[in-house]
Amino acid sequence: MTARIIDGKAIAAELRTSLTARLAGLSFRPRLIVVLVGDDPASAVYVRNKDRAAREVGIEPETIRLPADTDQATVLALIARLNGDDSVDGILVQLPLPPQVRPRAVIEAIDPAKDVDGFHPLNTGRLVDGEAGIVPCTPAGIMKLLASTGMALAGARAVVLGRSTIVGRPVAALLLAADATVTIVHSKTRDIAQECRRADLLIAAVGRAELVRGDWIAPGATIIDVGVNRSTNGALVGDVCFPECVQTAGAITPVPGGVGPMTIACLLENTISAAVTRRGLD
Repeated sequence: MTARIIDGKAIAAELRTSLTARLAGLSFRPRLIVVLVGDDPASAVYVRNKDRAAREVGIEPETIRLPADTDQATVLALIARLNGDDSVDGILVQLPLPPQVRPRAVIEAIDPAKDVDGFHPLNTGRLVDGEAGIVPCTPAGIMKLLASTGMALAGARAVVLGRSTIVGRPVAALLLAADATVTIVHSKTRDIAQECRRADLLIAAVGRAELVRGDWIAPGATIIDVGVNRSTNGALVGDVCFPECVQTAGAITPVPGGVGPMTIACLLENTISAAVTRRGLD
């Protein structure tokens, strides 16, 4: 068996096209502010990609760059100013932050209505309670990828490998809302491989290069690989050993070209939704 490849690039392109059409029917351009503290090279690349994608669909992006030695009080003061600026629809603070700035304090300072990352405790609480709100971008993208496969989630055995507040926990909440039977596997789980073998759906989000091997996969299972890592030879790989798992899985996302494009596309969708909701529009 060779798995179907879930093409995140193509699905993200379709979503961006629909967002462009949605914006064409509005009388305003949503405004997205990205705050970048420091000069982390990977963060700079991510921010440029977000800026370019936002402009392509018709969102007005702006990046505010702060030096690496900026203190927490200065970052919080900036967020307070952006919260009070009615022209700003979305606020995103790029992670990671320098050690002197606590991420949790920054996330909690953002107006939940402008929290397009979906990380504010109010938004995560709504997600767990099954209420409407802003959903974190990567989990939202994962659900769209799953929808593209036609997989029936109700009653499916879903294993989420990783329990981060950015991916693992929120995607587990979304899967529960879709009536899947969800198991979260983490570093303290006994016999991780055996737990993965039970899965109809495996979502790998631990940040360990090629941790998941081919013999961890049930025949025909759907695999969503969230990891982005460098292998020992410098190649970009996921948390799943793709050459092995593609021989057993029914469907699988590649790295790159799987989850990554969907994360940015869902950020754009969140920004538009936040802008429309703030104005009381449908």
